[in-house]
Amino acid sequence: MTIFVAYLATDGGRDAVALGVQVARSMRTDLAVGMIVPPDAAAPITPGDFVDQVLTAQADEWLGAAVAAVPADVAVSTHVRVSDSPAEGIIAEAERLGADAVVIGGTGGGLLGSHSLGSVANDLIHSSSVGLLVAPRGYADLALPTIRRITCAVGTRAGADELLDVAIASAARAEVPLRLISLVALDLVPRHRRADPVAQDQARDHAERVLDEARARLSGSVPVSVSVAVGPTVEDAVEQVGWESGDIIMVGSSRLAAPRRLFLGSTAAKMLRRLDVPMVVVPKEGI
Repeated sequence: MTIFVAYLATDGGRDAVALGVQVARSMRTDLAVGMIVPPDAAAPITPGDFVDQVLTAQADEWLGAAVAAVPADVAVSTHVRVSDSPAEGIIAEAERLGADAVVIGGTGGGLLGSHSLGSVANDLIHSSSVGLLVAPRGYADLALPTIRRITCAVGTRAGADELLDVAIASAARAEVPLRLISLVALDLVPRHRRADPVAQDQARDHAERVLDEARARLSGSVPVSVSVAVGPTVEDAVEQVGWESGDIIMVGSSRLAAPRRLFLGSTAAKMLRRLDVPMVVVPKEGI
């Protein structure tokens, strides 16, 4: 198992490395840190190609600084790939390395709550063939050693079983509690102006069934709990369940996603706007 950090020499890059270290240590796996450079930055050096030489050397320097912050107990390697498309280069490098997930920093253009996504991050979150972990702004400053708890947003749409599979396997590997959450948000059904008792009962019944399945599959190896939150919006509902440092949330791809691809659905996007914990987006058909 390998975690691949798509690195930039920015605050978002520092956040991504910090999350990558946390996940790699928790999952007891290797960490790879890579940068994507444009083709002209990797061209053979000839007299007059001084700019290319400087860019290539700068990438090596940035990667050196990045891995210098990785603790000695986490095995780390560095990689540079040439691609005229940063997002395509990141996906290709992750696939070459056999990475199970790509970590990115959220800081960039386009405000999205604590996760301020830039254009490359947006491309990845809608097209990656491997799982994507998004680090909130300022995550490196928390210096969290390991994952504390995994939260999985359970639902009834296609892909829910695959998401649960990944969440159960991850909680077992990291030996951390698994929390299942089911959200009842009135903004998903505009005609409702108050809490719908039937919808709440259905959410609770479904969550309890998923809880029983998770407990049976984990056989008591880690604690499993469930929470059903009701709110006027997805953002309000997801805040009600409570979040602490060291939590991460797992969500599935939209039903619109192609097989083995990500596509962030509207509900997950609303969560991302409000939460300040890392989000893991699982591809359709799992990681």
